Amino acid sequence: MQNGDLIDLDITGVAHGGIFVGRHEGRVVFVPDTLPGERVRVRLTDTRKKAFWRAEAVEVLEAAPERRAHVWPSASIDRSPDERVGGAEFGHIELGHQRALKERVIRESLERVGRLELPVSVGPAGVDETPDGTRWRTRVSLHVDEAGRVGPFAPRSHRVIETPDLPLATDAIARAAAELRGAAPGRIDLVQPADGRVRVLPRPDGSRATGTAEVVEERVGDRVFRVDAGGFWQVHRLAAEALTEAVGDLVREAAGDLDPDAVHLDLYGGVGLFAATLADIGGASTRVVSVESDARATEHAGENLAEWVGARAETARVDRYVARLRADASARERERLSRGVVVLDPPRSGAGREVVEGIAGLDPRVVIYVACDPVALARDLATFAVHGYRVEGGVHGLDLFPHSHHVEAVVALRR
Repeated sequence: MQNGDLIDLDITGVAHGGIFVGRHEGRVVFVPDTLPGERVRVRLTDTRKKAFWRAEAVEVLEAAPERRAHVWPSASIDRSPDERVGGAEFGHIELGHQRALKERVIRESLERVGRLELPVSVGPAGVDETPDGTRWRTRVSLHVDEAGRVGPFAPRSHRVIETPDLPLATDAIARAAAELRGAAPGRIDLVQPADGRVRVLPRPDGSRATGTAEVVEERVGDRVFRVDAGGFWQVHRLAAEALTEAVGDLVREAAGDLDPDAVHLDLYGGVGLFAATLADIGGASTRVVSVESDARATEHAGENLAEWVGARAETARVDRYVARLRADASARERERLSRGVVVLDPPRSGAGREVVEGIAGLDPRVVIYVACDPVALARDLATFAVHGYRVEGGVHGLDLFPHSHHVEAVVALRR
């Protein structure tokens, strides 16, 4: 068979990345926009590999009971595959079943990649989640093509798709996006911080936001965090609070009372969200170091952690920082590190073997791992296991990206 051919498939599985799995004469076929339990008609798009093919869904022949009308009509299977927007791969699935599928992806990633069998749960971001899982994005990136079209990209492409609505965005961001006109080709970021006012940040040719960086405030409970408008902050309006609560609960469960005289680390620390979580638990004199490679974020972290006399923020690559600490720490520092907690929130690629082995070499009492990619999580947990660290209490998933395939997970490890 060749690209463009139509075949009918029974969908039996889900793969990491928002792709679903069927088989044609024994060969795996990856298809978006469907779900397990359906029979669909698909058009082959990539038949180059012997091990698997890729296809696009064009018609649902037998729908699964969990299928719903897509929350974003611009991404619906009713549209031509070339005209569907990306970013809502699970938007056609009942919300509770989305979370069941995310549990399955995490569990299967742990088993396949990490050779680990662990209990997994995935829950909502919080009680203030909208019933249909929409209107949560406080940060949206749109793109502008050479013809002046503004919108998200189509899946797995750089083709801009104009859309009349953005149902996953907050109402204020959706309104601001609808008013965009005459932008230069590139990218436009829309950001709504805690004050509720949307900032529009043009990035011509995909560069960093133009102009002087505006500093905005974000809130987690009663605490205020300063961050550049174009800097990193959690996308879901409830995410920072949900993650703070999850990390705090696991620290208390795994470490009990946090030793303020120990040395605690917040790796990939951003503007200090989890360092503040640790310091809140340990008290005013808690020794906690936030490590972040972005100098602006580290500057803000220093300000955000100023009330704790034992807290500091350092600008460094995490791999180099951990390696240097492991090589140069005095006996007294190593003893303090061994009584401490390490929180790490690495990028989607994970921490990697070098960083994990470096952390294990510091011998911390507890490690809290915050993951945004289940495969990277599985790989890193397997490395931790080689060095004697075991997951306590299973994997706690948070659905901070409803209607997309993304999921956050938090785990606690002890030697």
